[in-house]
Amino acid sequence: MRRRAFIALLGGAATWPLAARAQQPNQTRRVAVLQTLAENDLEGQSWVNALKQGLAVLGWTDGVNVRLDVRWAGGEANLYREFAKELVDLHPDVIVAVGTPSAMAFLRETHTIPIVFTSVTGCI
Repeated sequence: MRRRAFIALLGGAATWPLAARAQQPNQTRRVAVLQTLAENDLEGQSWVNALKQGLAVLGWTDGVNVRLDVRWAGGEANLYREFAKELVDLHPDVIVAVGTPSAMAFLRETHTIPIVFTSVTGCI
């Protein structure tokens, strides 16, 4: 009887790492957004809400399996670089740069994190 128990123990030990790995929760993805408008701007709020809704349609729910880190520069030139650095330091999976100043600030801070440019004019 001890032999059967030993074999069962070995069999269980061999499959345990697979079971433990299968039970790991999905990693929450992080999206960094630098908005050129002020936080109280209705157009900016509408844009961020549309982004959240679009992600939700694709199965990405803010606070569940994705986290949106949004910063609002409000047209303040000194805030673009500060917020871009702050957001890059959070190690997001992807960056959304709204407007040319946001895009330029992110391009100074990183060349390894994918950047999605929106509402960008002129040459970068």
